[in-house]
Amino acid sequence: MAYDEDLANRIRELIGADGDVTEKRMFGGLAFLIGGHMSVSVSGQGGLLLRCDPEQTDALLAKPHAGPFEMRGRVMDGWLRVAPEGVRSKAQLERWVARGVKYARSLPPKP
Repeated sequence: MAYDEDLANRIRELIGADGDVTEKRMFGGLAFLIGGHMSVSVSGQGGLLLRCDPEQTDALLAKPHAGPFEMRGRVMDGWLRVAPEGVRSKAQLERWVARGVKYARSLPPKP
């Protein structure tokens, strides 16, 4: 499945003007990196893949439309899937993107 180009454009509207944002195809979707760290990604499976503080994973999983991110059968702390229903409105998308951007900015820039 190809990623949702409309969702990618909506994310670009939110953070695309930031000179530190780059885009990269990864995880079957399109990731938005800040300082070389993934913040959010338009998932090829639909919805959003979000990077967050690993210590906040459990609390964020309790939010509507949030689910665990699994890689090779292993649930990954610090990563979430947000179903398409959870990013339909601008306000919903802004909240999730802001979380991912905030966490990516907390990490040291990659060389």
